[in-house]
Amino acid sequence: MKLYNYFRSSASFRVRIALTLKQLPYEYVPVHLGRGDHKLAAYSAIAADGLVPVLEIGDLRLSQSMAIIEYLDETHPQMRLLPADAVQRAQVRALAQSIACEIHPLNNLRVLRYLVRELNADEATKNTWYRHWVREGLVAFERQLEQLPAGRYCFGTTPTLADCCLVPQIFNGKRFDCDFSGLPRTMAAFEACMALDAFQAAQPSACPDFEA
Repeated sequence: MKLYNYFRSSASFRVRIALTLKQLPYEYVPVHLGRGDHKLAAYSAIAADGLVPVLEIGDLRLSQSMAIIEYLDETHPQMRLLPADAVQRAQVRALAQSIACEIHPLNNLRVLRYLVRELNADEATKNTWYRHWVREGLVAFERQLEQLPAGRYCFGTTPTLADCCLVPQIFNGKRFDCDFSGLPRTMAAFEACMALDAFQAAQPSACPDFEA
């Protein structure tokens, strides 16, 4: 397996967590979004959407982190990230998508750069935008957790797809000094995840292309 990814990309981080939890070896292929490597013709030939991550297995190339993780879960069922029960599976997907579909799209690199370059937002305005949407999204996420049985992680006693999404979002939120107060279930799940070697090994600072 080859994973085309960027150390700071939340979506890439999700897949690294899944691969590491499942103890699946892979080749790390860096694509530097900050320099615009994803816009080069060589990468466009690999990723039609010009995004990271892309998982390459032989002639197969898969894009979109959620699709990649579900593929891995179906083909490598050790350390399942989605429950077998249909209702529980839907609940975990809902938690994961609350982050991947509601929070993350509003604060990814493309959006933040558009705010600055096209809409002339200054750094303070951009950061206020970021913190607002992260905070609002995580407050809603906390309310969802409160409606579910208490567990060590987002859902139950083992990490799931929801945790693969939560941890990268918290990492990025910390970079922008987001407010995480009043989110006891959310932050407890994050801390439980970070106590595991797999999450530590997948974090940005452990990546070969890491930049402080």
